[in-house]
Amino acid sequence: MKRILVLNLVGISPDLLQCGHMPKLAAYAQQHEQRSIQPALPAVTCTAQANMLLGAPPSVHGAVANGWYFRDLAEVWLWRQSSHLIRSPQQPSIFDRWRQQYPQSKTAQIFWWWNLPGFADLCVTPRPTYFADGSKGPDIHSYPPSLRDDLRRTLGDFPLFQFWGPGAGIASTRWIAEATIRILRQHQPGLALSYLPHLDYDFQRFGPNSPQAARAAAELDQEFARLLACAEELGYHLVALSEYGIESVQHAVFPNRTFRQEGLLAIHPAVNGSLLDPGNSRAFAVCDHQLAHVYISKRDDIPEVRKLCESMDGVEQILEPAKDANHPLHHPRSGELVLLAKAGFWFAYPYWAENETEPDFARTVDIHRKPGYDPLELFLDPQKPLLKARIAWRLLKKKMGMRMCMDVVPLDTSLVRGSHGRPPSSPALGPVWIGPAHLCPPGATLDSTEVFAQFLPID
Repeated sequence: MKRILVLNLVGISPDLLQCGHMPKLAAYAQQHEQRSIQPALPAVTCTAQANMLLGAPPSVHGAVANGWYFRDLAEVWLWRQSSHLIRSPQQPSIFDRWRQQYPQSKTAQIFWWWNLPGFADLCVTPRPTYFADGSKGPDIHSYPPSLRDDLRRTLGDFPLFQFWGPGAGIASTRWIAEATIRILRQHQPGLALSYLPHLDYDFQRFGPNSPQAARAAAELDQEFARLLACAEELGYHLVALSEYGIESVQHAVFPNRTFRQEGLLAIHPAVNGSLLDPGNSRAFAVCDHQLAHVYISKRDDIPEVRKLCESMDGVEQILEPAKDANHPLHHPRSGELVLLAKAGFWFAYPYWAENETEPDFARTVDIHRKPGYDPLELFLDPQKPLLKARIAWRLLKKKMGMRMCMDVVPLDTSLVRGSHGRPPSSPALGPVWIGPAHLCPPGATLDSTEVFAQFLPID
């Protein structure tokens, strides 16, 4: 039985491999098989990883985006991690199939999504500590729990605030790489999947063709080289792949503001600002990069809402998945309408009108309270003077046990320079699969559901 290590190098593409910024990965690709991947729809983390893990589209597993409207709760939830949300007895995961084929061989799920609980024997994922006083601290969750203790003792605390937010950078990816190496050495899983997100940050902040993106690619290449050396030493076959490519954007589309102006979206005027009231809205959008699910409470309103969406600059295509049983988004969790952005555009979640108070979380890093994805959480507001001094003062207040609001995130969507989610403009800008020939599925282009198709059986 051979051992396999899969590295999810977010954002790598055939085009990036030709730019000279990642010589170690490019050399590995030249020595092995390379295939373009037809990404998930939408090409976002939770959907893409569910497609890969289960070998099935959202119409089967239900991960229609990074989050969706939970109709029975009348709430929008993003970034849920439970594998029970996508589990299906009829569609076992790659870990389930591996375990059935090799019952004595352990599996590892390292920072891949759907990991609370996960599918593998060894699971590690970020899980911040939310203290009773409202503060947040860095931490991870693992199964078994002893794995968390070992990683924290040997590597220190996971750098949570470098994993997302204005401080996001190489430190978090380096920690994950070190954790992967330790797990390989200590536990020797037969199948290990590791998620390295570093390119997500500066590719979105500055664009995929920026000097900052080139530097980020070089930093990730160094981590790849370390993992490759470890894999070769321990006898692992290494597969490197990505979920999506990241393309340049210049403009944001605000579907919820249009719905609010037309009286379709309802607001709860709370003390902490204007809050989306999805249960009393006739229509609203859950915006997720370059795709948006539009939820419409009454079917009779669909034509009116569709006409509004057609009038929005930056909307390239409007889908109605419920009408097509073969569509990958044909699932009850999908919106009545699904919007795809034009190249160069992305969907922004803000829903409040100019004369309404913004919610207090709008200028904070708060991925669980915002009813849509917000890439502006990667930035510090350039319009606020002496911001770093303000942050230092607020951190001091936090250490003194005082409550404070870290409202440092801007609202200027023109700052965002990279996005993903729509089908790539060309295969060269989309995701890629790199690895040994005997593990590579046939065909010039792989569907995202096929990336592990050749893993079982293996010689």
